[in-house]
Order: sequence, then structure tokens, then C-alpha cells
Amino acid sequence: MSRTPIGFELQEEGNRGDPALINVTQINVNYPGYPPPNNQTEVAPGGSDPHLYPSVSEKSPAPIGFEGQVQDELKENGEDNSVTVNMDSPQTEEADEEEEGGDLTEKEKKEEEAKLIDRLTQQMINEKATLFFRDGKKKIDYVLAYEPGDNEDVKKQQRRKTFEKNLIEEGLELEHEGKESSKNGKTCFTKVHIPWETLTRYAELLNVKMPLAENDMETQLESCFENCWKMFPSPFELDEDVLPTETNYFTAPFNRSRMDQFVIKDKDTFFTNAQRSKICYEILSRAHFTEMDEEEDRVNKKFGVRKLVDNQTYNAAYPLHDGRYHSDHSLLTVGKDSDRHLLYELWARPGMWYKYQPLDQIRSYFGEKIGIYFTWLGYYTTMLIPAAVTGLIAFIYGLATIMDDVPSSEICDNATIGNYTMCPMCDQRCSYWRLSDSCMYSRATYLFDNHATVAFAIVMALWASFFHEFWKRKQAEIEYEWDVADFEDGEETVRPEYEAGVKRRRTNPVTNRDEPYVPQWSKCFRYFTSFGVLVFFLALVLAAVFSVILYRIVMSAILYGNSESLIKTRASFISSISAACINLVIILILNQFYQRVAYVLTEMEQHRTLTEWEDAFTFKMFLFQFVNFYSSIFYIAFFKGKFVGRPGDYNRSLLDKRQEECDPSGCLIELCIQLGIVMVGKQIINNVKEILIPKLMVWFRSRQSLKETSEEKVYSRWEQDYNLASMPALGLFDEYLEMVIQYGFVTIFVAAFPLAPLFALINNIIEIRVDAYKFTTQWKRPLAERAQDIGIWFGILRGISAIAVISNAAIIAFTSEFIPKLVYQYGYSPDQTLSGYTQFSLSNFKVQYFARESVPDDKKMDIFGNVTQCRFRGYFEEDSSNPGQYDFTMAFWHILAAKLAFVVIFENLVVFCTWLVMYLVPDMPYKVKLQMLRENFLSKEALFNAETIQKQRERSASNN
Repeated sequence: MSRTPIGFELQEEGNRGDPALINVTQINVNYPGYPPPNNQTEVAPGGSDPHLYPSVSEKSPAPIGFEGQVQDELKENGEDNSVTVNMDSPQTEEADEEEEGGDLTEKEKKEEEAKLIDRLTQQMINEKATLFFRDGKKKIDYVLAYEPGDNEDVKKQQRRKTFEKNLIEEGLELEHEGKESSKNGKTCFTKVHIPWETLTRYAELLNVKMPLAENDMETQLESCFENCWKMFPSPFELDEDVLPTETNYFTAPFNRSRMDQFVIKDKDTFFTNAQRSKICYEILSRAHFTEMDEEEDRVNKKFGVRKLVDNQTYNAAYPLHDGRYHSDHSLLTVGKDSDRHLLYELWARPGMWYKYQPLDQIRSYFGEKIGIYFTWLGYYTTMLIPAAVTGLIAFIYGLATIMDDVPSSEICDNATIGNYTMCPMCDQRCSYWRLSDSCMYSRATYLFDNHATVAFAIVMALWASFFHEFWKRKQAEIEYEWDVADFEDGEETVRPEYEAGVKRRRTNPVTNRDEPYVPQWSKCFRYFTSFGVLVFFLALVLAAVFSVILYRIVMSAILYGNSESLIKTRASFISSISAACINLVIILILNQFYQRVAYVLTEMEQHRTLTEWEDAFTFKMFLFQFVNFYSSIFYIAFFKGKFVGRPGDYNRSLLDKRQEECDPSGCLIELCIQLGIVMVGKQIINNVKEILIPKLMVWFRSRQSLKETSEEKVYSRWEQDYNLASMPALGLFDEYLEMVIQYGFVTIFVAAFPLAPLFALINNIIEIRVDAYKFTTQWKRPLAERAQDIGIWFGILRGISAIAVISNAAIIAFTSEFIPKLVYQYGYSPDQTLSGYTQFSLSNFKVQYFARESVPDDKKMDIFGNVTQCRFRGYFEEDSSNPGQYDFTMAFWHILAAKLAFVVIFENLVVFCTWLVMYLVPDMPYKVKLQMLRENFLSKEALFNAETIQKQRERSASNN
């Protein structure tokens, strides 16, 4: 007895006479998943009937883009043709070669051109048709792809069979395409459609909010400023002729019993494609794929399409893009071919880098989670503009006044001070040197260590406060406009992995439903274990940083002992750059390792919802990355040169090695070098990786399909999308992490690198378009997930800002020379200037008191003569009553008191300003509050109306 393949019974014979499907190319497709007995050939739906996917007759071809003649069904559904990146028709290349190959007459050229247009039009209409089932009406909401080998495991066939049978029982409709119909000749596809009844049932279960009534308050609540602003044209605004304003609706959770209250103009377009695919995925993620008892199946985690993709039963599962992203005609003259085409032209195309993002269209196409990410990224980039301008002004001020800086001029130009003999920078291998050798360092340090830098650090601390407060307002608007304000509290469903992994169950006191439950003692044990492993691996990160510090110490000693003057004078510079590059490589390597560790730990903790899981995973990964990226920078900023000791009594507690010293001009320039290499280098590597890797993956996967030149096979939408790269399993985590790490560079160390906001701004302008290009052209269409906000990332950003206040205060006070210069100028200078500051900041040391291991091997007496004393950076003087004993001078204590006072004043000033901003800026705009109240009122009114209608129907039924 032959078995009918699952889903084939859904085809209706009545469709075979549909005029929309006349004039087609026949493709016989076998479904290899279920080989029929007795060697009988089993044909896919409509296989023997020449009514498959529509094509164009040779007599009357439609123009490119088929703007003129398209089937009525395709027009009504508002869909369009489809081709993905680097996947143009192979016939196009063939036609081009023919045209270039010989000498053709004008008539022959026109004929060849007409044939080329026919082929392109034929291909585009066939591609358009592959957005639907074979009847041309049912949308393809999801696609399951697999590549069965000649000796495929029988278990995989059985899993697919059981899984698809359960999908049909849940109300989904399936249709199959065998590998014979694919361009690569080896991939089978199962197309999934969710019918109206199933769609409405799950929309009610998932509390999907749908249009209730048109928003009649939006224009009334616009302020006078907003109305005036709209009167002035802006080059950054998108053209309203291309992107018309969409109608804004009040919404309410969908309910089948009061369906008449919702704005349903067309059942086919009432739910967006993103909503349809999300609801479809909810069914796919819970369907079982074994014949076990349901409870046994749950315990063994034998359910969900994700599990089937992981074990290679299916190679991919994805929703379809709604068409090709590029078009041969103008968007202005003809309009969009599809939403994907519109997003590419207005958003992903590099030429649109200066335009605002079409956020509502992004949300509609990719879902709220991705929409919120791009909203936040655009907001962050916009906020960087004033910060970048201010930082650039601070840098230009330093550049303009660099020659007026007295201390650096004394080191470079003063014959007496510049000729000071300085103590060796390392043991034995290093010799004495002239202070003028650090001229370049002192000049460069002044660029980032001046009065403007201090003012800029205060401005950035206030900027961070405004950044958070205004984002909360923006987020409140997004939550309301995109109907996600109550998502985490009432709409989010339980993770399927949580349901499968937790055996204990109890009644939820809120929903009064039986749900899985993890007791508190189990949670505590899991969290304690996770915390212990987390601390261990954080210690490994610190060990890696420690190895880089040892490298710096050893490399500095080797370079300072070099006989070449060019190398010796730049020893600190060379060691800093090489150490920063090594540190960057270690960071990138460790990042991949710790990501796996964090994933395993988070899975062990058994979080109930996806939001809780992502927040826990994010927190762990950020701790790893915080230590990974910032530890070496913190070392230079706060530890290098602070615990060296003094000549004759050096600190050798670190592996019996003398610690690194800072240049007489300070460590700030080294901090700047480290920041620049790690921050800018990471951005360059990430952007190159994000562009090249998806392109290479798409090219590699599609080359087999492009070799197929047969016109009998349609290069379908589902196969084109199958050849695209997949979005990473962790979704937007890597994108957020990259930006949050960058935010740390911009805020925590901005006092040492005022150009950081400018580099961040340039990177983010590129990042927005690179990410948009990936999502639109290089990746399969991701699942349209919902989210309420940016999650735990907001709390992390607040924590970074708090750290930034302390860090910048400490950098200005303890790393830069700002406070010592102020103390000297107003406390010790005879003429209230910085003249003589260099001599004031250096101390004398008698070389006879050097420890034996510190005496240089080569004293270079031919250059320095018989050296009796040398100078070093610090505030020491010899105790006259105890020769060889050096103590701190009074100036040291004055400077230390001034540094501590500055830190206290700086922090309190910033905290007060932050509190003032929080007090003056409300978290939610007034107009959003009013619209929420209006929406709640209409929702209640609709409920009462539905009850009234229901009672009237019941009375009518009883009377009849």
C-alpha cells in the first residue's frame, strides 16, 4: 500500500483550472523522504499537471520587473519578485557572452536583447511565484531544508515524517519539493503555511496585539516645536514620496470572540509576514519528532525544530525574504518591488549613510527585537555627534597650543634641563640617558593632557547622564508604538528547553496553570556552581593579561639595552605598540573560548524565559569581555609606574623583576596608544569580518546552484535563501557587545583619548550600514522575535557610566600631570607660571647608593663622563641625618592632597548633575502617557461592545 507524502493531501483539484496558473513550465519533483513501494514514482503536488509556477509567454513578455502584467493573485498579496546577492540568473551571463562573441547586425542585437529580457522576466515571475504554494494563494511562512544522501540514516527520515505529521495535526499545511527541482540537485524543501484558523488561535494564545482603532490623538499632541521643525526641509529625512507615512492604530490583544472589533481589511494582510513566521515558529519549536509517550518525549528533549537542525535532520529552517533586494528600475518612478527592496534602497545601500533609518519598516520586516537594536544603535550614534565634536575641539586646542607648553619646551629646547643625566630605566642592560631623548613623548603627551581634556572629561560624564535619560524616553515611545510595553510581564512564553529540562511542576499563582518549576535550593546550587566556574575563568583572563605585562617588562629591558640609539630612544614606544597588538590578538582568541563557557553555564542555570536566559548569558559574557578588553588598559592607567619605588630601593615583588617606569612626561601617551590600537583595531577587524565572511559563505554555497543552466528549473526563493548565510545562533548578542565595549572606551578612558568619540562615530556610521547590508542581503531572514527593550544591556551601560566617573577622575588626578602642574603653578612657582616645572618634578639620586643589580654594565663614560648623580621622576630628597635614605618631600604630600580633593569634587559634581538631569527629564513623554490612557479606554470599550453583541446574538438565537 503506497503512502501519500505528508502535506500532499492538502492540494485541491479545483485549483488546476485556475487561469492564474495557465502557461507554465512543468517540473516533476519526487519527494525522496518517502520512497514509494514497488518502485512506483511518487510526484509532488501538481506534478503530472502542467500547472506549477507561472511563466511568461514568448509572444507577450512582461517588462523587466513585470510591472505591466502580473497575475491578479500576486498583485492582491502585495508581494514581489525575488533574487538574492550574487545569485543572478545564469542565463544573463550566457546572453552577455553571446552578445560579445561575434559581429551581430542591429536586428540580431535587438532580437538577442529581447530574448534576454524574456529570460529575465521569465525568471523573475517564476521567482515571484515561489513565495507561495503551488496554488498561487497560500503564503510560504517557513521553509525546512535538508540534503538526503544516498545512504541517509533511516532515523532522520523517521524523525522528519513524525515531525511533519505532528505539524499537520497542529493545523499547519505542508508542501514538498524534491531535490530534482533544486538548482544544486541535492536539497529537498518542505514549505510550511499557517492557515487563518490556526493563525488566529495562536495569535490569541500569544497575546499578539492587533489594530483596534485609528489613533486620533497623534497629531493633536504634537508640540509647536515639532510642527515648526517639520516646516524646514532636512537632508537627513527620508523622502515621503518613497516612504509614505503609515496609519497609526490603537491596539489590543487579539481575541477571536471579539474579532469584529479589530480593523481587518484583508485576512491575507491582517497579520504581517513577520507575525506569521513568528507564530509558525512557536508551533515548530514545540512539535515532537518521535513516537514516544509525550512525557517521555519531553524528558528526552525529543521536540522542536531547533533540535532537528542541531542534529542535522534538517539543514536549515527559516522564513523567506519577500523578494529580491535590488531592481532594474527606479524606486522613485515605479516604487518598491518588495519590502526587502525598499529596505535595501533606503537603508542598507552605502549611499544612504547620512539618512535616518526607516525604523517602522525595519520592525515590520525583521521584528521588534532587531528593530529595537537598530533604534538604539541609531540613537547612540546620534548622541556621539556632540561628543565627537567636543573631543575634536579639545584635540585641536592641544595641537594649536603644543608649542606654547612650557614643560615640554624645557625638555626639548632648554640646553640645561634637556641635558640632565637621567637614571637608567632598567637593571644592568640600561645605561644613563639624556632628558631631551623624551622630547617626542612630552610633546605627544601634551596633546591629550591639557586643560581642555579635563573640561572634556566633565562634559562626557554629563553626556553619559543625558544619554541614559533620553534613551529611557525614546524606549518608552518605542514600547508603546510597537506594542511591547507588557511583553516581558504577560506575553512572553516559557522556553521549550526549560519545559523539557525541568521535571518538577506546580501551579503558577498568576496564570493558575500547571508549569515547570525549579525550587530555590536548586537555583542556589546552580548559581553558586556557575559563579565558581565564572571566577575561575576570570582568573585565567587576568593570567593572560599578566603575561602581557611580563612581556612589556622584558621587552623594555631588551630595547633599552640596545646599542642602536634609534631603538633605545623609542624603547617604550615600541614595547607599548607590540604589547598592545599582542593583547588584541589574545582578546580575540579568548573571546571565542569564553563564549562557549558562558553558554554552558547559562544552560545549566535553567532560566524560564528567553529574556531571562539572554540576560544571564549577557552578564557572564560582559564580565569576561570587560576583564579581557580593559584589564591591560587599567594596568597602564592606574598601576604602571605607581609602585616602582626609587633608585636604590626598587620594588621587585613581581617575580623578582624591577617594574616598568613611566617616561618623565608620564604614562598618558602609552595609555592613549593602547586605547587606540585595541579600540580602532577591534573595530577594523570586526567590520572586515562582518562584510567578508557572509559574502564568502554565500558565494561558496551558491556556486553549485549557479552552475545549473537548465531553464527547466526555477531558481526558487526558498533555494536562494537557503544559500544565504545564517544569522549567528546568539542573535544580536555580538552586535550589542561590540557597541557596549566601544561605549566603555568612549566613557571610561575618554580623559586619556579625547578622539575616542570621533572614532566611535565614524565606526558606527559604517556599522549601521554594514549590519543593514548583512540583514538585508547576506543573511537568511531571521525569525521576527519580540522584545520590550535592550534588556540587561541598559543596566550594564549604567554601570559603565558609573565606573567612568571614577575612572576619569582618577586618570586626571593620578595619571595625567594636570594636578601637579596646578600645585606647582599656584603653590611653588615664583611667577605663577609653569617655568621650572620639569626641574620641580625630578629628584636627584647619588649613584653610589645604587643596588648592585641596578648598576649599568655600560656606563658610557665617553658620553656622560664620571656620573655622580642622576635624576628620576618623583618627589624625593635625601635625609641629611641618614645618608642614602630618601624620603618624600612636602610637595609630594601637597600634590597627593590636591589629587584626592579633585577626585571628591569631580565625583560629587557629576553625581549632582546626574541627579538633576534625572529629576528634570521624565522617563516617559507626556503624549505617550495620554495615548496609553486612550488605548486602554478603547480596549475596555471594545470589550463591552463585544459582550453586548454576544448577548444580542444569544437572545436572537433563543427567540428563534
